Amino acid sequence: MSRRTAVPLPKAYRLLNHGPTVLVSSAHAGRRNVMAAAWNMALDFDPPKVAVVIDKSTLTRDLVEASGEFVLSVPSRQQAAMTLAVGTHSGREIDKFSIAGVHAAVASMVGAPLIEGCLAWLECRVIAEPHIQQSYDLFLGEVVAAWADPTVFSDGRWHFADDRQRSIHYLAGGSFFATGDEFKV
Repeated sequence: MSRRTAVPLPKAYRLLNHGPTVLVSSAHAGRRNVMAAAWNMALDFDPPKVAVVIDKSTLTRDLVEASGEFVLSVPSRQQAAMTLAVGTHSGREIDKFSIAGVHAAVASMVGAPLIEGCLAWLECRVIAEPHIQQSYDLFLGEVVAAWADPTVFSDGRWHFADDRQRSIHYLAGGSFFATGDEFKV
């Protein structure tokens, strides 16, 4: 029999939550914001769809609901401090772009900005699902454009030659880990 130890249910999410942390950027009516989100995933291939949790209390949520758009940017290990900063502070109180040193670029299909220096970017339009948005803070998005840094992603695969360029995965309490080495079976 396999060895097992009980995990408290409020921490059960940590057993699955080791996909890459993303930065969710949004913009509407001259305002913009960025937040970190560990709870995100791909949903479909054609058309590509994603899901991301955006809490009701956030400025990002207000801007996403108003615009119907967002960008998911995949930060690297060298951006971990910035990622923690934009995930810790509220955009209602500070301008995260200036305080955390976030640099933005214009997206091709949506009004939300791309976050410079990241490994990948997914421009998304909200697929309206009011019930899950209100009940679970879960937003679905159709990916309308996708980009990757060719030094770490090409031919449909990740390849991390530089440890500073690995994607990061949030655990809790300011702790991250980086994507490990690929191996074949």
